[in-house]
Amino acid sequence: MKIVIQIVLWVVIGVLGYFVYQSVYGPVEFNKIRDKRYIDVVEKMKDIRDLQLAHRNIEGNYEDSFDDLLKFVDTAQFVITQRRDTTFLDEEYRKIYGVDKYKEDVVIDTLSFASVKDSIFGSSDRYKDIMYIPHTDKKKFEMDAGYIEENGNKIPVFEVKAPKDVILADQDKDLLVQEKQIKSVDGVDGAYIQVGSMKQVNTNGNWPKNFGDN
Repeated sequence: MKIVIQIVLWVVIGVLGYFVYQSVYGPVEFNKIRDKRYIDVVEKMKDIRDLQLAHRNIEGNYEDSFDDLLKFVDTAQFVITQRRDTTFLDEEYRKIYGVDKYKEDVVIDTLSFASVKDSIFGSSDRYKDIMYIPHTDKKKFEMDAGYIEENGNKIPVFEVKAPKDVILADQDKDLLVQEKQIKSVDGVDGAYIQVGSMKQVNTNGNWPKNFGDN
């Protein structure tokens, strides 16, 4: 009986030790994994934002389809221009008054063209899987685009979201629930990592600087 009791005690001690370890080091490991994944997600979101801003610059609106955004990357070009001030003789004024008068103007010269792909990604082909959330089994970002009205004007907006449930799907469920409820200056509030907004003119992300420049 004494040996049996000792075995039972050692099992109890082992189980308690495991739970103590999990309660102390579980959140630490969770946070390490979370931070690494969030940084990777933010980097890809910044690429998506760069593409959306280029699309608006060239096409005048944002895109709600990743397929169309990829076509845009492969075909679109920036126009590289030069602005210069110039003066010229006002012939009409001279005819009327017989006096030379010079007018100032601004001339925009087209210098060349540069592809969107080379300008944003250089020689990298990372844009080809830009729609997939890192560290997932090819789960896609949620992306939307459209317009909102301000002062009678329609203004293009876009929004890209990655659910924490998807990013951290393989992690401790209790810690994940806590993460979705977080309110912190050095954390990502809410259930999503997000850039842009469909409700206001905003191209910022909801992440703090420790996860990437905003």
